[in-house]
This record gives sequence, structure tokens and C-alpha cells, in this order.
Amino acid sequence: MKKILSIIVVFMLFACKENDKKEAIEGVKQNTKIEEVSVSRSNMDKVFEAHGGMDLWKSQRTLAFMLPNPDDAEIHTIDLRTRKEKIKTNNWITGSNGKDIWLLDERNSYKGDPIFYHNLMFYFYSMPFVLGDKGINYSEVENLEFEGESFPGVKVSFDDGIGVSSKDDYRLFYDPETYQMKWLGYTVSYRTGEKSDKVSWIRYDDWNTTGGLVLPNSITWYANENGLITEPRKTVNFENVEISKDAKPSEFYDLPENAKVVTKTK
Repeated sequence: MKKILSIIVVFMLFACKENDKKEAIEGVKQNTKIEEVSVSRSNMDKVFEAHGGMDLWKSQRTLAFMLPNPDDAEIHTIDLRTRKEKIKTNNWITGSNGKDIWLLDERNSYKGDPIFYHNLMFYFYSMPFVLGDKGINYSEVENLEFEGESFPGVKVSFDDGIGVSSKDDYRLFYDPETYQMKWLGYTVSYRTGEKSDKVSWIRYDDWNTTGGLVLPNSITWYANENGLITEPRKTVNFENVEISKDAKPSEFYDLPENAKVVTKTK
């Protein structure tokens, strides 16, 4: 009987030590993760400051810019707090009233997907500030190497239910000395609803200061082969930029007469 009790005691002591060891390892992992998140958050704050600061950005209410497309220029107007939007061209108008995404296209000339396009160019234009929205998480990512230069970065992911595609993720890379944004890598999950490993790349190297905020004059998509960034593919310019602390009347974003509410297509 004493022998059995001794075995049980030894087993219990061994089990306790193993549990303590496991808890210690988990504690180290958790502390390491918290430290990484803290460092990533701090680096993002430095990026925000390099572009004018998050406080200045949040003090603004309305942003407008034009995409000078050769076929039909687009005028984008966005409420920076509600993310209501109107995109106007000579042939069609689309927008969001905060509840529905709508399209007025009496000439049947619109070829895209208004839901996917909603806030899309605004999002790319308003980097890095839109990566300070609620429901966003930061973590470490390996440096981006391009043409002999190394750019540190931050990986950005979203809480469930944030935005149209919360399973998208972004990787923002910045100048290690100035903290000014240099590259954006992003994935798209809109169509499938599943995470994607395909990364698209945009170079940010053409900046302009508007109202104290450093925002892009243009952005350039780059080709990507076998995980490596290769050559410029497409450049989008932003013109007639206006940013204001005043809000547009709510009816500015309402459905125009004859506009239709858009539903998601597969």
C-alpha cells in the first residue's frame, strides 16, 4: 500500500512540474506576443506622425478627390467619420448612404462591382490613416527587400465583421529613418470570403502635403512574380484634392431618383 502511495505522490509531483513548465512556456509566448504587438503599435504611431498625425486626420470630416481617367473622370467624395460616399462621373453615379450601396447607371455603362468599389480608392488614397480604424490589429512582419533597400513593416488584420472583407490583410512598409510609408501589400477575400495568399503590391513614393496631412499624388501597382515585386504595372493619379472639417448634408449621399440598391454578386 505504501509503495502504491509513493508512486502516486511521485506521479503527482511530476505532473505538477510539467504543468508549471507548460504554464511558464505559455506565459513567455504570451508576453512575447504582447511585446510584438506593442512594438508594432508604436511603429504605426510613428508612421501616422510622419504623415501629419492621427489627431489632425480625425479632425477632418470630408475628403474629395478626382481620378482623371481618360474615358470618364471620377469625382470621389467621402464622409471621413461615417464613410458615406458618392462617386460621380458623366455616365454613372454610385455611392453609399451609410446603409445601402446604390448605383445610378441609366446608360448601362458601369462595368464594375459597386460593392467592391465602395471606399476602395478612398482606402488606398488615405493610407496610412485608414489603418488606424477601430477593429484593427497589428503584428510583426518580415522586412520588405526591394532594389537593395530594406523596409521594415507592420502586418494589419481586422476583427470579424469589420468592413466588407474582414479576412483581408495588409502589410505596410516604411522608411526606417523617416517612417514615411513606402509600400503596401494587401490580399483580397471579397469574392470567396476566404483568406488569400495572393499579395498585390502598391508603391507609395509620390507625396503631397494637404492641410498638414501628407497624402499621395499618385500610387503605382507593381507586378508580382513568384512572391517577388518586379516592375511597375499601373499608376493612378489623384487630382483636385480637398479636405475639410465641414460635413456634407446627409442628403448629399442619399439615393438619387432612379438609382438602384446594389446587392453582392458572386
